[in-house]
Amino acid sequence: MQLLAYILAYPIIWFISILPFRVLYFFSDISYVIIYYIVGYRKKTVRQNLFLTLRHLNEGERRIIEKKFYHHFTDSFFEMAKSMTISDKELRKRFVFNNINLVHEYEAKGKSVVLLIGHYASYEWLLYMNRQLTTHKGFGIYKVIRNKYFDQLVKRIRGKFNAELIGARQTIPTMRQNERNGVLGFYGFITDQSPKLSSAIHWCNFFDMEVPIHVGGEMLAKKIGMNMMYAKVSKTSRGYYNCTFVGVDENIKEVPNFEISDNFMKMLEEQILEAPEYYLWTHKRFKHRKNDPPKA
Repeated sequence: MQLLAYILAYPIIWFISILPFRVLYFFSDISYVIIYYIVGYRKKTVRQNLFLTLRHLNEGERRIIEKKFYHHFTDSFFEMAKSMTISDKELRKRFVFNNINLVHEYEAKGKSVVLLIGHYASYEWLLYMNRQLTTHKGFGIYKVIRNKYFDQLVKRIRGKFNAELIGARQTIPTMRQNERNGVLGFYGFITDQSPKLSSAIHWCNFFDMEVPIHVGGEMLAKKIGMNMMYAKVSKTSRGYYNCTFVGVDENIKEVPNFEISDNFMKMLEEQILEAPEYYLWTHKRFKHRKNDPPKA
């Protein structure tokens, strides 16, 4: 069944990837109507998340954001498929790094780097930063896809950007092996996902709710002796993004545990409030919250 699903889906994904952007977004608009108005994909979860986080807005205002989000959501799917065949020239135009020099400064420090990332704007095309690295190698920590054929496809697509994917369970062994072999890396950790309660070791204030967050990036950086950075990705217009890197104090071992992760979540929250439609509202980010936010 896994192979059959892959055989059926692959030609569609490939066909999407070769479409001109104007045509690609036409199909995205059609998909938006189907997913939002007909299928209602995870609409209950999206509305609950928007209600919890944007209580200062009325229901009508949240509905406008909801529709904008689904438009961005379908665009993101088609842009991800486009990654299969997009040229360097096109991607360089559509995803701009505002201060790539800071990345090079961190490379010059001679240590591996943990990069904290959120589900905001285009975290997929952020992988293009790996083509900008000079001495380091890019690694992305990800959740292995159950269908092994799609998992291999995702690895091939992201490999275009010189990024090597590491399954969550292989993160520590890979990091330690790279350190032993003298391989310097940039390790991308998506921090705003909701971990299993059994593995939650820290709760963060996010939109006035106490929720568990992944702190593995921070803790591994301290344990192994790495530097850290934040990636702040913004959407400037349809199909166009930019990224600003934010440095973290080099003496991270002297920073109280979890403070770096908390600061990243605070920065992400501020960014979401500026343009909430670009955050990934379909995942159950607040399912393990200890409290509801106060009423507006």
